[in-house]
Amino acid sequence: MFRRALASFALLFLALSLAACSDEPLDLTGPIDGWDAYGNDAAGSRYSKLTQITPENVDELELAWIHRSGDVLDGSASLGKSSLQVTPIIAAGSLVYCSPRNKVFALDPETGRERWRFDPAVDASQYYIINCRGVSQWRDPQAAYTDVCSERIVMGTVDARLIELDAKTGKPCAGFGERGVVNLAAGIGDIAPGEYGVTSPPAIVRDRIVTGAMVLDSRRVDAPGGVVRAYDVRTGALVWAWDPVLPDQAELAPRGEGVLYRRGTTNAWSALSVDEARGLVYVPTGNTSPDYYGGHRKGADHFSSAVVALDANDGHVAWHFQTVHHDIWDYDVASQPVLFDFEGA
Repeated sequence: MFRRALASFALLFLALSLAACSDEPLDLTGPIDGWDAYGNDAAGSRYSKLTQITPENVDELELAWIHRSGDVLDGSASLGKSSLQVTPIIAAGSLVYCSPRNKVFALDPETGRERWRFDPAVDASQYYIINCRGVSQWRDPQAAYTDVCSERIVMGTVDARLIELDAKTGKPCAGFGERGVVNLAAGIGDIAPGEYGVTSPPAIVRDRIVTGAMVLDSRRVDAPGGVVRAYDVRTGALVWAWDPVLPDQAELAPRGEGVLYRRGTTNAWSALSVDEARGLVYVPTGNTSPDYYGGHRKGADHFSSAVVALDANDGHVAWHFQTVHHDIWDYDVASQPVLFDFEGA
């Protein structure tokens, strides 16, 4: 019968149900059909195969429950206002979403009751951009469903941390990084408060987490770099890093103690897509800093405002398509790339 939880993806977190639906509870002892990722799948298709809501019965939807995170900033206690941009997912039988300051909530999809919540204690008082667009999940094919962290919630935070949680309990996965946390600021160099962090859900490809980051790229020429990195999903170890400049641009080499990646480069703040079959990660990029002047770039914007296909094994560029050459209008590629089969003539 109709699974009423799966209609609860409205951004207002209104759970809807059909008046005539069955009261039969969901089977939550294992994975259930739902919305598995930010774009429903790794390819970002945003297409659901579920058929119980149709044009014929959609007008029968009724409010079932409301959940309020309480995580709202109006600008009085921070430099910016928070915004609700999240798309929730179904993981370990729960509806899981993050609030603007990266609090994670797992809800009973039938009732809206909180099963667990996790608060990473983000201090956003000096931040301009305060949002979390979603979390990702990974199921360990080598683990039993009942094992600790057999299903994991993966989230990047606005204060530059990569966090893994047990999808069933909300507790950090102890074997990942340092007690469930990887420091994404490592190797970046000088970072002003709120200048560098993750606002979109990381991509998961095989046993790797791939993430870029948001950079406030119009504040200074020497902004934090927009490196894209892959981490081992079990241990949090760095697997590879892609600096978004051409390899022969020696004049753009990192400078400064502890700085591993070039500064001021284009960043990947939006959601990435994955082609499992080809082993590719598709990265939408923003602009090289600063946004509206490019006289100093010397080719550092080669990958700006583009879709870049990276080899998931080593991070090498397979190909890229630039939407705007030498972009000085801040025309970021803001949308997640969508993979689909096209049957042409």
